Amino acid sequence: MDKIKIKDLYDLNETIAAELFEGKEYPWEVLPEIRDFILKLGETLPPDKFEKRGEDIWVAKSAKVAPTASLNGPLIIDEEAEVRHCAFVRGSAIVGKGAVVGNSTELKNVVLFNKVQVPHYNYVGDSILGFKSHMGAGSITSNVKSDKKLVVVKGEEKYETGLKKFGAMLGDNVEVGCGSILNPGSVIGRDVNIYPLSSVRGVVREHSIYKKQGEVVTKAEN
Repeated sequence: MDKIKIKDLYDLNETIAAELFEGKEYPWEVLPEIRDFILKLGETLPPDKFEKRGEDIWVAKSAKVAPTASLNGPLIIDEEAEVRHCAFVRGSAIVGKGAVVGNSTELKNVVLFNKVQVPHYNYVGDSILGFKSHMGAGSITSNVKSDKKLVVVKGEEKYETGLKKFGAMLGDNVEVGCGSILNPGSVIGRDVNIYPLSSVRGVVREHSIYKKQGEVVTKAEN
């Protein structure tokens, strides 16, 4: 059985956006609602901990944001997060506590759970990254199919998402190797390691190592 439900992938105690996932079964169901959720949540954030910048950007006072970073709302940057030189946040993004958004990294319509690292030349769009997940340098989420059709998640079953834009769902503690591409509709289970230079599609089972398409081994076998 595919373990791709919210409860299978994420510790909701590790995100300021836990309420966004309430009443939903699959994580991609939240993608169309991220923008409005940020606008609602932002107005409730305590002013002693968060600074409001412009109409719809909230930045924790303990966060570090490089002056060269481009921030576009709606956006929440949580406590102790770091947004580095020339990061480009296009909007509809939640950056979790202690998360790192690195140089030349681009974010759009995403939730980064606490302690996520996207530190070097990453594109993350229409995606959810779980607690302590890490994307190696140059790894990206591809969020639109080349034929522009609606994305279908393909595991043991097929799941019609109804979405044209859908990058990747990364469970907690996922490690994505440098230069990898996560194709539209990728769902990566908890505690998975993706080899560098991989092209990933479909569902990758939890607690496994993805070496290449068709060669995925459980960590207990190594």
